Amino acid sequence: MRPYPILLTLFALVNAMPIASTYAADSAGAQQRTAPQVPPAHAAGDIEAKQLYAQSLAATCANCHGTEGHALSGATVPGLAGRSADELVAQMKAFRSGERKATIMHQIAKGFSESQTQLLAEYFAAQKR
Repeated sequence: MRPYPILLTLFALVNAMPIASTYAADSAGAQQRTAPQVPPAHAAGDIEAKQLYAQSLAATCANCHGTEGHALSGATVPGLAGRSADELVAQMKAFRSGERKATIMHQIAKGFSESQTQLLAEYFAAQKR
């Protein structure tokens, strides 16, 4: 008996798995394709996960606004650390709508959901100036 038919069958099954999972994700609807949302915090582990998620989102701002929102002195962009969360949310909404003009922030703001924007604002508001 040659092992080739068995190997070919196993190979076909293994290669069909990603297709099956893709089909399942497609049939689940567009909700599966949206950016991950902030999980509700119910336990200490959930709170730590939320903090880690906030830090990872905030890291995307570091190139321009500095690590943890501390811009370098003399920078042309403002620091975000210690600013009011309400102010930061309002600014992001203004960028997103085009009310506030910018070179790139209007595009970046559109990439964050409302819950992500709120989480970022709370993160930067909690940082010391």
